[in-house]
Amino acid sequence: QVQLVESGGGLVQPGGSLRLSCLVSGTLISRNDMRWYRQAPGKQREIVAMLDTGGSANYADSVKGRFTISRDNAKNTVSLQMNSLKPEDTAVYYCNVLRGLISSWGQGTQVTVSS
Repeated sequence: QVQLVESGGGLVQPGGSLRLSCLVSGTLISRNDMRWYRQAPGKQREIVAMLDTGGSANYADSVKGRFTISRDNAKNTVSLQMNSLKPEDTAVYYCNVLRGLISSWGQGTQVTVSS
């Protein structure tokens, strides 16, 4: 079974930075597309970043230029570096992997951007 564990969330001030990590077991991240989603209270879950097996990354317009998705194959870990954080980035962030027809999710990690 595929399991994902997110970490690195917390409280930061606007303009600050956080680095989220997603430790994956049960599949090799090098062979699967990896995604980060987020969901704010009362809002739909939205994709914020995607990294394919070839190393190409895509971002939501709202985070482009501020967030960077990357992988460490040796650690089987996917990261999301978040810079220049804004209050509207406040959400629970989820790591996701699609392996075949099965979509697997982590438990989420809370990111709060506030003064």
